[in-house]
Amino acid sequence: MVSLTVIFWMYVILFAIIGAMRGWAKELMVTFSVVLGLFLITVLETYVGVVRDTLFSAGGKTLFWFRSTIIILLVFFGYQTPNIRALAGARFARERLQDTLLGFMIGALNGYLTVGTIWWYLNAAGYPYPDIIAPPQPNTQMGEAAMRILAWLPPDWLTIPWIYFAVGLAFLFVIIVFI
Repeated sequence: MVSLTVIFWMYVILFAIIGAMRGWAKELMVTFSVVLGLFLITVLETYVGVVRDTLFSAGGKTLFWFRSTIIILLVFFGYQTPNIRALAGARFARERLQDTLLGFMIGALNGYLTVGTIWWYLNAAGYPYPDIIAPPQPNTQMGEAAMRILAWLPPDWLTIPWIYFAVGLAFLFVIIVFI
């Protein structure tokens, strides 16, 4: 049996390696995709009554898959970005070690945002799958580590009004740097 904490860190490292290969500019688009996904989920669940009432009355699995599908789709399309160098010339060329290291760090951030968000939604749904032991046991070492990580995952701190600031900063960054 593998702990969710181990799976979480495994994916953070995998996303970091992918980020080092892709470069920082493409990885930023994925970061902004996750922020946009969290924003959409927040807006739909807070301000759209039909969606809110339908989802919360449907139960844990439906709510988990609704949230996770939005995040997964936006991350998928974030990774399918066009060749940014073709759009911006040589401005985003990956020629130096620092560009690879920055891509590694932003890739790790993307792993934290993506996998952490899905794990947080799984925890919020009450772990509705029998193959996943739920919730993390607080009296074990791995359970305590999982509880510490869950307290720092994006949906726990990136709430209203912070999500609005994050979306504003993301679009400001896109306008200034990419255009």
